[in-house]
Amino acid sequence: MFENNISFDLTCPLPIANYDSVQMAHGGGGRLTHQLIEQMFFKQFKNDILEQAHDGAFLTMTSKNIAFTTDSFVINPIFFPGGNIGELAVNGTINDLVCCGAKPLYISIAFIIEEGFPMEELWQVVQSIKHAVDSAGVKIVTGDTKVVEKGKGDKIYINTTGIGEVYPDISISPQNAKPGDVIIINGNIADHGIAIMSNREGLAFETVIKSDTAALNHMMDGVFEKCKKIHVLRDPTRGGLASTLNEIALSSRVGITLFEDQLPVKEEVRGACEILGFDPLYVANEGKILIILPEEEALSVLESLRLHKFGKDSAIIGRITNTDPGLVKLKTIIGTTRMVDMISGEQLPRIC
Repeated sequence: MFENNISFDLTCPLPIANYDSVQMAHGGGGRLTHQLIEQMFFKQFKNDILEQAHDGAFLTMTSKNIAFTTDSFVINPIFFPGGNIGELAVNGTINDLVCCGAKPLYISIAFIIEEGFPMEELWQVVQSIKHAVDSAGVKIVTGDTKVVEKGKGDKIYINTTGIGEVYPDISISPQNAKPGDVIIINGNIADHGIAIMSNREGLAFETVIKSDTAALNHMMDGVFEKCKKIHVLRDPTRGGLASTLNEIALSSRVGITLFEDQLPVKEEVRGACEILGFDPLYVANEGKILIILPEEEALSVLESLRLHKFGKDSAIIGRITNTDPGLVKLKTIIGTTRMVDMISGEQLPRIC
C-alpha cells in the first residue's frame, strides 16, 4: 500500500481469520455480523460511550451552541499516496466542524461494504480510522455496517456524522465576509486532487505527490484562542479554492480578489496540473482551511498557524472588496486581472 502521512502499527493480527473477504452473511444480522462488528470495529473504537452498545449514543454537552455535520466518502482509489478512505472520512468530518468554529467531540461512522472486499484492506482502513480519531482527540460513539452484493457497490463507502461544541464568543458564517478582510490559507493547494489523479493515470514524478488529508482542529485551537473576530472559515474540498471562494462571494455579497503571486502551489503539483490540463485553483484539498478575518488580526493568526506542522506554509492570498459583489478575480503575476468562475461540473470525480 501507499506510504501515509501518519505512522501506526499495521502489523496487528487480522481479527477475523476465518474469512479472506467480506461475505453477504456479514451483513445478515446474525453470528457473522456480530463477529465482524465486535472484532473488526468495536474493539478498535472502544470508549466509554460506545461500550454502552445502545442503538444510539447518550452524549453529555456542556454548551448550548452545538455544531452538527454529516458527510459521505466514496473516493476512488480508496488507498492513495498520503492516506486512505478511513482517515479521510474522519479528517473531513472534523474539519467541517472546525469550519463552524467548533471543537469536535463525537463522530458516528457507518460502513457500506461490497461483498468480496478483502478483510486485510478493511483492517487497514479501520486501523487508520482508529489512529485518526485518537490523534484528533474525538470519540466514535455509534455506527452501522451494511454489506451489498458484489457489483452493487465499489469496495467501501463511509458515512459520518460529527458533533462539536462551538467556541464561545465566535460567530462564523459564509455570509460574514466584509470588505477590507483578508484571506489566509494554511498551506499549499491542490495536493489531494493531484495525488488521486496522478495515481489513477499512473503518472510518476521525482517526488511523490501526497494527499494533504489532515485533521485541523489542534492547529485551529490556537487560532481560536488568539482571535475571536474570524468572519468565515471554509475547507476548499470539491471544486477547490475557486469554487469555495465563489460560494463565499455570493453568500456575503462581496467581491474577492486573489493574488496569483501569493498562492502556495508546489512545483511538482503545478507541473502535474499542466500535464493533466487542470487549474490548481479548481483542484480539491483535504487538509486546507480558508480563514477570512479583519486585516488587523491577520499577523497574529499567521504566527499561530505557522507554529503548527499543518500551518507552516500559511499565507495571505487575497482580499475581500466592495466592488463586483459575487465575483472572484485573480490578479495575475503579469499584472492583468481575470475572472475566476465557479466550476460548472466535477473536474475530478470521486476524490472524496
